[in-house]
Amino acid sequence: MSSASTPTGIAAFGLHLPGLALPLKVLAQLRDEEPEKYTLGLGLEQQALCPHGYTIVDLAAEAAHRALARWGGDPARIGLLVVGTESGVDMSRPLSAWVANRLGLAGALRSYEVKHSSYAGTLALRQALEWRLSGAAGGKAALVVAADIALYEPQHPAEPTQGAGAVAMIVDSPEVAWIDPVSYPWSEPEFDIWQPVGKPYPTVQGALSLDCYQRAALHCFRELLGARKPEVAFASLAKACFHCPFPELVHKTVFRIGEGLGWDAHQSRLFFERYVQGTLAWNRKSGHAYSASLWLTVAHALRGLAEGAELLAFSYGSGFGAELLQLRAGPRAAAGLWAEDITRDLESRKILSGKEYEELRREEQSDPEVVPVF
Repeated sequence: MSSASTPTGIAAFGLHLPGLALPLKVLAQLRDEEPEKYTLGLGLEQQALCPHGYTIVDLAAEAAHRALARWGGDPARIGLLVVGTESGVDMSRPLSAWVANRLGLAGALRSYEVKHSSYAGTLALRQALEWRLSGAAGGKAALVVAADIALYEPQHPAEPTQGAGAVAMIVDSPEVAWIDPVSYPWSEPEFDIWQPVGKPYPTVQGALSLDCYQRAALHCFRELLGARKPEVAFASLAKACFHCPFPELVHKTVFRIGEGLGWDAHQSRLFFERYVQGTLAWNRKSGHAYSASLWLTVAHALRGLAEGAELLAFSYGSGFGAELLQLRAGPRAAAGLWAEDITRDLESRKILSGKEYEELRREEQSDPEVVPVF
């Protein structure tokens, strides 16, 4: 049986971006905006988009398939399948059941869906971790998928931050990353972003949402530090990863954290450049992938790290809930083989013109109820 003394963490990653992308410069032209408003003001290069008929089930199942293949373990050892998403396709049947059907997973396993805006993937991962550490797993592994498709109404101010992606993780022995059982959550009930049942797009209180995100980050970092000074707590830090609606928000949030911790602008800039900036490369090409966004940064950050290197991972979901996790790189982190998934997807995806993007959105609006098929 697994126990609290058994090292547990991420044994394998599977990553997936869908087959279309729109350059932010092209969207700026469509919306009669200066390109720099999106590329510099948001820090984005492209947004990942799904072809018409390609559903969240396709996205999640492909990432899960890649994780299982890279793990190489017996699928019969999967005792827990959890999908964290806000892009579910059914108000009753969990997205995990659709994914399990695609993967041929059935039998003595628990399968369910977690919903909490962009925080859902982290909650799913934490539940899998705690299930293993409790001893209830009986030595079995978990398959956790964080997957979302983020779309806003055309010409909505949030449209430039759209995106999509999926990150699947096998929770077992920490071959890729060990996850500390101790984490630092913070939540407050806010209506910063929500999507009432029956509404095709989220309702966004933009300024409130940005403030909630930054406020939550500062609270979580303060909880982590406790009575310690930042220079002591971060002495052995290798990378700091953040949920990424758009990279410039992460940049500004580091400065807000720094201000709250008593740093000057120079100290905040050094922290961002040393620990954070390099983790955002995939997010710049995916756009906001909701629950998958943080785990894209973590997967990118772990590549090439020596065993034992320390990471922080800040998760946020509107509503709001947040959590700061601590990880250490495992023996297979240095190889970073999961980067092959992103390389393949980026090389093969189609870059849309403005006309093609508008046609894609028209198709989506004329046929919004796309039903997944087996």
